[in-house]
Amino acid sequence: MATNAMYLSVTSRPLLSSPATIKSLQVRSFTVRCSTGSASTGAAVSAPWKLADARLVLEDGSVWRAKSFGASGTQVGEVVFNTSLTGYQEILTDPSYAGQFVLMTNPHIGNTGVNIDDEESIQCFLAGLIIRSLSISTSNYRCTESLSDYLSKRNIMGIYDVDTRAITRRLREDGSLIGVLSTEESKTDEQLLEMSRTWDIVGVDLISSVSCKQPYEWVEKTGFEWDFNSNRRHEETFHVVAYDFGIKHNILRRLASYGCKITVVPSTWPATETLKMKPDGVLFSNGPGDPSAVPYAVETVKEIIGKVPVFGICMGHQLLGQALGGKTYKMKFGHHGGNHPVRNVRNGSVEISAQNHNYAVDPESLPSGVEVTHVNLNDGSCAGLAFPQQKLMSLQYHPEASPGPHDSDLVFDHFVELMRREKQSS
Repeated sequence: MATNAMYLSVTSRPLLSSPATIKSLQVRSFTVRCSTGSASTGAAVSAPWKLADARLVLEDGSVWRAKSFGASGTQVGEVVFNTSLTGYQEILTDPSYAGQFVLMTNPHIGNTGVNIDDEESIQCFLAGLIIRSLSISTSNYRCTESLSDYLSKRNIMGIYDVDTRAITRRLREDGSLIGVLSTEESKTDEQLLEMSRTWDIVGVDLISSVSCKQPYEWVEKTGFEWDFNSNRRHEETFHVVAYDFGIKHNILRRLASYGCKITVVPSTWPATETLKMKPDGVLFSNGPGDPSAVPYAVETVKEIIGKVPVFGICMGHQLLGQALGGKTYKMKFGHHGGNHPVRNVRNGSVEISAQNHNYAVDPESLPSGVEVTHVNLNDGSCAGLAFPQQKLMSLQYHPEASPGPHDSDLVFDHFVELMRREKQSS
């Protein structure tokens, strides 16, 4: 180590002083030069920080260098952005993100770590996670492990130190894009670009890969410390059959908290078997992908509509729209986040909602008698339906939130009231 001293002469000029008061100051500073033993031996020296070792190649030809965390390898998926400030673990375990890379617009991710209580399903279904800054430490009383370790154990790829703002602007201007994440240096940019341009998510049945395989009973309610609207509980119990198109745990918890006995069935469960259970109501859940890719689910919905009260959420809302004779379409970049304003057409109130979907129902294609009950205030798209004659209600967004605001939670109570009126009338 060598230390050299040098002297620097500077002039200080106070704002209100005259030239006569200017003083010359002599400041001593040091320059320290350090060397390592490997310099003399010629051995390679690794940088004390992680270098870019991953690429995101989009189908538009752009290549984004980044640093990897979680799993390694090469993965293809549709890139979407999520505007939620919190709740990254719920997003990671939301089955509706199957086949997608989720880009978080909030720059700092991972500071609260992960814990088993915040999971929305039994595994991570998304293709990968894209973030600006990965927290190097965690600070939360419920944390059990870091985000990086969590993704590694679940074989999910993640990248950070990438310009998420620039990618988001590109997605907003050009629409959702297919991309390839890779940590494999052996693959060229051209090879990854070809992968992105030969893969498509439209028309692919993603529901069958995330749905349960056998029916099961759900009894868990929302935990006491997290519960809300507890003063609206009912002594009466209603049996609900919930179709699992990628259902989130907190949808089931909220239904149970409102007094429902729940039987969860696979996406391919026959309508005849559901009706044999004599349920008080049927829930069609959220799920990933294109509703037009699952005609079997549409047929199931058709067979149940009008026979018992039904409630559709997200994918369930889109399947109801198709079953009623309407059409669905792919949105430019979809709705993903916990801050989407929705207007209740019936009473004029505005709810801040949690949303996650790339498809929407075309209200102009719906038959007479179907009422549009909610409208997204960002783009005017259909956010809710009702068909009183068929005992039907649906929402395009997530009333259970998780993550997100709880403005729409009372819709579960509305579903209970729908089942109660039907039970009383029969």
